[in-house]
Amino acid sequence: MRAAAERPHSRDGGIPVAITRLPSAGFSITIRIAVTADASSIGRLTTSVGEAGAIVTALDVVDSDPTHVIVDLTCDTADAGHADQVVDALTALDGVDVRKVSDRTFLLHLGGKIEVTSKVALRNRDELSRAYTPGVARVCMAIAENPADARRLTIKRNTVAVVSDGSAVLGLGNLGPAASLPVMEGKAALFKRFGGVDAWPVVLDTQDTDEIVQIVKAIAPAYGGINLEDIAAPRCFEIEARLREALDIPVFHDDQHGTAICVLAALTNALRVVGKQLADVRVVVSGAGAAGTAIMKLLLRQGVGDIIAYDREGALHRGLTGLNPAWQWLAENTNKENYSGDLPGAIRGADVFIGVSAPNLLTGDDIAQMAKDSIVFALANPDPEVDPREARKHAAVVATGRSDQPNQINNVLAFPGVFRGMLDAHAEEFTEEMAIAAARAIADVVGEEKINPTVIVPSVFDSRVAPAVAAAVRAAAHNPSPLPAADPGPADLPEVAANASATP
Repeated sequence: MRAAAERPHSRDGGIPVAITRLPSAGFSITIRIAVTADASSIGRLTTSVGEAGAIVTALDVVDSDPTHVIVDLTCDTADAGHADQVVDALTALDGVDVRKVSDRTFLLHLGGKIEVTSKVALRNRDELSRAYTPGVARVCMAIAENPADARRLTIKRNTVAVVSDGSAVLGLGNLGPAASLPVMEGKAALFKRFGGVDAWPVVLDTQDTDEIVQIVKAIAPAYGGINLEDIAAPRCFEIEARLREALDIPVFHDDQHGTAICVLAALTNALRVVGKQLADVRVVVSGAGAAGTAIMKLLLRQGVGDIIAYDREGALHRGLTGLNPAWQWLAENTNKENYSGDLPGAIRGADVFIGVSAPNLLTGDDIAQMAKDSIVFALANPDPEVDPREARKHAAVVATGRSDQPNQINNVLAFPGVFRGMLDAHAEEFTEEMAIAAARAIADVVGEEKINPTVIVPSVFDSRVAPAVAAAVRAAAHNPSPLPAADPGPADLPEVAANASATP
């Protein structure tokens, strides 16, 4: 899943706990090596990689002669520095010649990841005359007479703008529009792969709220929906609210709503595993930025027992001064016992920990202090708030945002199906009924008879997910039902969420 907000800090200035980073496909390298042709040479290569802490994922012989074998060895490493260490370890072996090192992630991005293709062949004059001039003029006039026909006769019916100003790219901070483009390309590719939705990156060279709103309003006629992405809080909340009011197409901020939908779905099944009810549990959320605030709002709507929100000011509680309005609202409407200590203290006795913040904030010993049959969602990416291997020693259910760990909570479970459903329904807005329906659909795809501590969400490659979510969203769009009674009610929740803490 997308790393959520920013690094919370304890009020006593505690130092984060260091852990070893886990190897990841995001730092996969392929090393071309010439090695002497003896019986033990290949084994020495794989042993050396393993001793360096990397994971061999492929080994292919590409050429040979009577004295040497040339192999391509592919392995997952933890980061760029770790990759260098692996290469150095191989280079130090006798009879080994490292000839080339390729970063597989950079290779995948060469020239970008998406393209435009035509749906019509344009093989002759006849087809050209209907697709373009003179035939196209008739279609233009039809839309001028009835603008609603744009959904039927143009790409608008199936196209989404993925809009970013590059101010909060992943967990990396304010990288700007050009550096955000690889993420937006990837998002567009996911839209197509999992939802059949044509999405296009729109990266803006401005971080002025008014300008962003005006630009998106100006380009909106070409799109059936707007997906806001990687825009820093609190600006993202105002931008979303203003665009939702101004446009007649759905506006969806995935960092908020996509994350909240997936967390609610995963928590629904995790609570089924441990036999607890949402109304009876105490939840601690680390990170009160975009994702954390949306998660807490959705859980409050669903009647959660209690929530403690934790961010750079510590545990948000009544009595804190100088908070912005949204954090002030959280301080007044969560944390029933008015806890004011540090994060390890907050999770002591808690049933659920949800981290959408920063890596290495907790230890396994901290998780051991949670309630019996505890649930840990450590979603900071690529390095979670607590080492999942340590968390699993004490918690009943552990989830992360990583694809190499069980229970990956990934927004791709939600947004392709959500937009598929909204586009199919010709929806004019995204609603909370849609969010709840989508979360239930994701949870139900697993099936109560199949859930267990390591399977609380379906695979992102499960072909049933997007259609199920789309169907649920279509139903919610056509037949909206009142939300479950919960305190607080819809009128009481803030539209503008808290300012997130400084991006690492």
